[in-house]
Amino acid sequence: MALCTLHHYSATLNKMMAMNVILPEQIAGRLPVYYLLHGLSDDYTAWQRRSNIERYVEGMPLIVVMPDGGRYFYCDCVDGPQYESYMIKELIPYIDALFPTVRKRSGRAIGGLSMGGYGAVKLALKFPDLFISVNGHSGAYDIARRSEPVEGIPEWRQIFGWQGAGGKDDVFELARRCDPTRRPALRIDCGVDDFLLEANRRFHEHLVMLGYPHEYEEFPGAHTWAYWDAHVPEALAFHQRHLECTEG
Repeated sequence: MALCTLHHYSATLNKMMAMNVILPEQIAGRLPVYYLLHGLSDDYTAWQRRSNIERYVEGMPLIVVMPDGGRYFYCDCVDGPQYESYMIKELIPYIDALFPTVRKRSGRAIGGLSMGGYGAVKLALKFPDLFISVNGHSGAYDIARRSEPVEGIPEWRQIFGWQGAGGKDDVFELARRCDPTRRPALRIDCGVDDFLLEANRRFHEHLVMLGYPHEYEEFPGAHTWAYWDAHVPEALAFHQRHLECTEG
């Protein structure tokens, strides 16, 4: 595998941004892209440092992009940075211009953990014409539905304001609104000792109520890298069943 670290200027965020990108050693034709999002306390280096993602994708015809999302839940803040717009309007076109990607919905998947699990699901449900599949490990799916700021996240009000359930960043509402003919394939998992387990169960139950086909699994483990790393291969296998590759 080849690893690139890229730095570029974002006009949306008015700052330099960084990402790690994993590429196959040999490239022939166009390849699908997996956008892999980090959690609240991490940055774009976390997946590379804390998981075996590079080893897991060895031999796969796949580009993995690990961007920096700050601490803003991959949202356009009501009073602050516009990370959703950066991801959708700048990052994806930048990657498509720079690398030999499959430049359509069938060639894009997105996933993440915790904050990144929420962010991946939110972006896929809000922009279903961009992503064929999405996964979330231990996602914070109820974060935008809260009625009060969340302890340990001083940016909460800056990000979400008081939009509450049904707001623009509520994945429960986004799942309800998503056109059934354009629903991204969806997989979520969570550890049985994770503090976000109940939020994952509620989101799963909501998807069942909507008749939204999806994969949901619970495994032993907590909100830890040991848990997330153990379940990356399952997420990759899930995306491989949906992604298009034109290699060769």
